[in-house]
Formats: sequence, C-alpha cells, structure tokens
Amino acid sequence: MKAMLLDRQRTPLSLRDLPIPEPGPSQVRVKVAACGVCRTDLHVTDGDLTQPKLPIVPGHEIVGRVDKLGSGVTRFSLGDRVGIPWLGHTCGVCPYCRMGHENLCDDPGFTGYQIDGGYAEYAVADADYCFALPEGLGDVEAAPLLCAGLIGYRTLRMAGPCRTLGIYGFGAAAHIVAQVARHQGIETYAFTRAGDREAQAFARALGCVWAGGSDEPPPVPLDAALVFAPVGALVPRALGAVRKGGVVVLGGIHMSDIPAMPYRLLWEERVVRSVANLTRRDAEEFLALAPRVPVRTHATAMPLSEANEALDRLRRGDLIGALVLVP
Repeated sequence: MKAMLLDRQRTPLSLRDLPIPEPGPSQVRVKVAACGVCRTDLHVTDGDLTQPKLPIVPGHEIVGRVDKLGSGVTRFSLGDRVGIPWLGHTCGVCPYCRMGHENLCDDPGFTGYQIDGGYAEYAVADADYCFALPEGLGDVEAAPLLCAGLIGYRTLRMAGPCRTLGIYGFGAAAHIVAQVARHQGIETYAFTRAGDREAQAFARALGCVWAGGSDEPPPVPLDAALVFAPVGALVPRALGAVRKGGVVVLGGIHMSDIPAMPYRLLWEERVVRSVANLTRRDAEEFLALAPRVPVRTHATAMPLSEANEALDRLRRGDLIGALVLVP
C-alpha cells in the first residue's frame, strides 16, 4: 500500500510502499477514504511531542470502510463506514480508567503517534475504539469530526454552562465548535490573527456574533473562553476577557510557554484548565449531536502524496477550515 511515513522528527514525510497490515484479534482493517490533517500531526512531525513510535504513519482523523475483521470482532461488519480517532487504546486497569477518565490512562496508545495512522491506503485499529459515523456527510467532510470535532466538543463541555463564549484561534476545531455553540444558544466571539479578515468573515458566517483580532478586547465580558491556537501568550489575554468566575479552557495538546502574568488576571475565582485527549463517551455524544446541529465542516481535499504540503499549509496558517488527505 502507499503510505506517507515519518522516519525521523523534524524531517519531511516520505511516500513509501508498505505491506498491507493484517488485523489482529479484536481489530478491524479499514480501507482509508480520507484522513484529516490535524495540528497534532504537526506537533508529531515537528518534534513537539517527543515519544512517537518511529517510523510512524501519522494521521488520526480517519474515515474508511471495514474491509477485514480480526477474530472476535462483532461490533462492525464488512463494508461498515467507521471513524478512527486519536485515542487508539487504553489499559482499562489503571486508576484513571477505572474512574471513567480513560483520556488520562497511564498506558494509552494514540493513533498516528504510537499506532500507525491514516496517511495511508489502509489502517488497522482496535474495534472498540472505532465509531460508526453519521450519515449526511461525505468522507472528506466527516474526517475533521474525528479530532477537531471531538476535542472541540470536549473543550466546550469542560467550559461548563455559559451564555457568552470566546474562541481564540479559528481553525478546524473552532469552526466546528462555533456551530455547536450556536445550536446551544451561546453567543460566540471569535478571535483570529490580527488583521485576518478572511477568517473573521468565516467566523461570522458560522454564527459568531463578533469576530476580531486576538489582540482586541471583546465587546462584552465572556463567561468562558476556549484557546485552540498553540500560543501561550493568549492565556493571559483570555483571562483578561472573562468575567469574575470565568473559565479559560486550553484545547491543544501542545502550547508555547505561558508568559508571566499578574495575579489579578486569575483572581476573583477565574479558572484555567487544560483538555487531554478524549474518551469514547465524548465520541458517542458528539457523533450523535453533530447531525442534529447539523455540523457542516469546511474541508479541502488534497492527495495523500501532498501530505508535506498540507502540513506546511497548516504550519503557515494558510487555510480556512480543515485539510483532508485522500489516498
């Protein structure tokens, strides 16, 4: 099969011919139809995340059809359309797993990081960590739901009840979260790179009541703010924008250092919290909710062989919505 392989971090991916993988017990093999390009992939290739299996096939927003079943699989049938997310497996026995916090598992495996992912024609995954996908979205449009959508949903949920919501960094996750927030009756305020009129117009088209630069104050105090851009300097800005008792949720897996800031920004019971990974319950809830919104992703397809260019575009911020690789 054709696959884009990362041999060494901070080097380009290479297009290779690899053996088609065989599913083991409790696994499914999926013929990949589309795989989203996520900022986490960029952190893997650029060396921000330091514990990959190498060589590794990146990619964890995978959409495809089951074409072979491992022994013991009863959850899916041949031909079923499934999604494969970042969370590839958990141990099931550590304190976090036993408490229902499998996203914090002590011995997890992540797709496209320790488990070969979807920048390929085929992928193998644990059937218990795959999900049936809602109808009404094509393969390319569905791919961003598998991380941008899932992590965005968990980030929004961790913010708690709110009437006014700020979103810092209006990329793939934000453009999905904004639709969910509008569906829930939340006033959403989008913060983009200073002067990025195209992104601001995109945010308003998705229902945001205001859009401006991340260096601008919002026109009203915010109940909560979600930070998706991996820029630590946005944390004090977001804290300065939320009301007393407000919550700032950091939705990325990696971020540049948060600068020193005066205590007064945190005082009055403001909260900063991070989001780590996802749970299967998050996926079940969000994939049931997405058709009711309905979520419509803005996804641009690129050939699998152009994965390096797709990563470069993401690195430069040269896109609206999400990029998706198609074998």
